[in-house]
Amino acid sequence: MTARQRLHWFALHGVIRGLASFGAKRGEMQGRLIADPAVRTDPGGFADELRARGPLVRGRAAWLTADHAIAHQLLRSDDFAVTAIGRTLPGPLGWLEQRTTVQGRLHPLLPPSLLSVEPPEHTRYRKTVSSVFTTRAVAALRDRVQQAATALIAELDGGTVDVVDRYCSQLPVTVIGDILGVPDADRPRILEFGELAAPSLDIGLSWQQYLAVENGLDGFNAWLRNHIAALRRDPGDDLMSQLIEASDDGARLNDEELRATAGLVLAAGFETTVNLLGSGIRILLEHPDQLAMVLEDPELWPGAVEEILRLESPVQLSARIAVVDTEVAGRTVRAGELVILYLAGANRDPAVFEDPHRFDITRENAGRHLSFSGGRHFCLGAALARAEGEVGLRAFFERYPDARLAGSGSRRDTRVLRGWAELPIALGQARAGVRS
Repeated sequence: MTARQRLHWFALHGVIRGLASFGAKRGEMQGRLIADPAVRTDPGGFADELRARGPLVRGRAAWLTADHAIAHQLLRSDDFAVTAIGRTLPGPLGWLEQRTTVQGRLHPLLPPSLLSVEPPEHTRYRKTVSSVFTTRAVAALRDRVQQAATALIAELDGGTVDVVDRYCSQLPVTVIGDILGVPDADRPRILEFGELAAPSLDIGLSWQQYLAVENGLDGFNAWLRNHIAALRRDPGDDLMSQLIEASDDGARLNDEELRATAGLVLAAGFETTVNLLGSGIRILLEHPDQLAMVLEDPELWPGAVEEILRLESPVQLSARIAVVDTEVAGRTVRAGELVILYLAGANRDPAVFEDPHRFDITRENAGRHLSFSGGRHFCLGAALARAEGEVGLRAFFERYPDARLAGSGSRRDTRVLRGWAELPIALGQARAGVRS
């Protein structure tokens, strides 16, 4: 550890962690969102409490909303923009954070990441990336997801397994490895980097979490430099090699932008898919009537995945900063003020979803969830995530239709991302014939 690390953690996480813990004990909603473990346990209950206080609630340092209409509006409004981690810290804390940040460090919430830039930079990056991540490319990846899922399930040998470790984390690592052109020998490192970097989207990290995130981001950044250089020398047929060669009117992505894009593929494509698969397996096992329906009629799988995304959103919240004074739900949000969009709450808004806490794979409007954000920042990998969810869950349950929970499991200690760190499953008797 270094003095710089200590000061950076203090400015970016330490003070916020202390204030949030104090606020949570007093019942403050913003403090509870950051520091109260009960919110992670019961996001629906927290959403109801927040909604009962009004469509837009003033917190200590930001506005909060669980209102679907407001979240939908702000995600698409030109009056609001994304911001970078640490950029909204007040006065001395912001000064200290800026001077202790490692310049050039890869981070999903720092430019040039697509999550932290606006037009014109965002337009150029997204156009270039979209030229590679085409509908045809995603369709080809779906076939690879099916192959990988089938192979991984064949390796499960019955008994009781931690399905997160043995299946849910292995499937997206295989897919991301294919996208980035990762050699087979390096794929365990990608899994390690993904797990270490998962809390990087949070604020208020503990000292131990902060160090783990820094190590994960630095390790991935160093590995990426070498990997991109290798792909330049010897390109493959993977999407990363294609992205290196892609250009937008002759303006290619530079090395920093390429690393940021690859980092975002890992940050946004790994942990979220792990969480989708783990939460999907868990909630279907908890609702055997719904599982029986989808096993009887596989055409229900797309709707089942949308309902899982709605009720167990892998991304629980997002944020936007006002660029001008703006009227929202009768309140004036001043330029520079932050609004926390509690997506998990918006996805349970009774004004949009009837009986919103009920899990119903036949819900006709489940796809109105905001789990993939919206507007110009709508998730580029949404189609691939849906494919991984549909294929991954179907392949698992068609092979092990009698699977059951074998313990309570444990949730990941993250706030922005929601999922299972460990989920013991008794697989039961394997079914020999699995539909493709």
